[in-house]
Amino acid sequence: MEYFGYLASIIIGLSLGLIGGGGSILTIPILVYLFQIDPELATTYSLFIVGVTSLLGCISHYKLGNLQLKSALYFAIPSVFSILIIREVIFPQIATTLFTIATYQVSKNDLIMIVFSILMMAAAIAMIRKSKPIPEGLKTNYIQLGVIGFVVGIVTGFLGAGGGFLIIPALLFFANLPMKQAVGTSLLIIFINSSIGFAGDLYIGTAIDYRLLLVIAAMAFVGMLIGIQISKKINGAQLKPIFGWFVLIMGAYIITRELFF
Repeated sequence: MEYFGYLASIIIGLSLGLIGGGGSILTIPILVYLFQIDPELATTYSLFIVGVTSLLGCISHYKLGNLQLKSALYFAIPSVFSILIIREVIFPQIATTLFTIATYQVSKNDLIMIVFSILMMAAAIAMIRKSKPIPEGLKTNYIQLGVIGFVVGIVTGFLGAGGGFLIIPALLFFANLPMKQAVGTSLLIIFINSSIGFAGDLYIGTAIDYRLLLVIAAMAFVGMLIGIQISKKINGAQLKPIFGWFVLIMGAYIITRELFF
């Protein structure tokens, strides 16, 4: 299963390179089901993998002129605060066993996977639905951008997900960026958020298998390079519905497995 995991890791980067998000949605299932990593620890690993891969993608998009630093900072700074609150204050206080129904115990790990599967299906629906055209000439709404950044930070903090499927629409509608700039700027925000979250976990002493992390990140990076090259020839927006259906099926599988098996 580990070899399948390494191959699947390429898809993480491929998604990030093509559409600027979605990679982190796959990272947790890959870590938990293919590498047999505890879900809580998998959120930490996900932050590292998605963060490193996004950084490498940022460099490529910077060379292409697709980064908008001001919009990224207005979004990322509120995200950092909510990430730190969730991961360093709230998350450690959640009990290992939350409650019991008959003979079935609902644990923190169960909660992580169930919430994550719901997030996957919500992200999938957002990818499948056709986007409405964005009016041109609108000014950037930095206040709304910051509020959404704070919300995305909560998602990133709790689930170890970069939140690209939320960041891209926010940059399109509130920062009024073209799609390619939204993708590049999204990668910068994901890098900042993921790095802060991972650094916070290191601070509280989370045990890390760096060899495994670096191998998975390297495979994801290969996927990222492939995705960026493909994005030069194919509009990533055209591929989002296909990827969305894949994520929807994965989300349905996870919630069915966690609830009934």
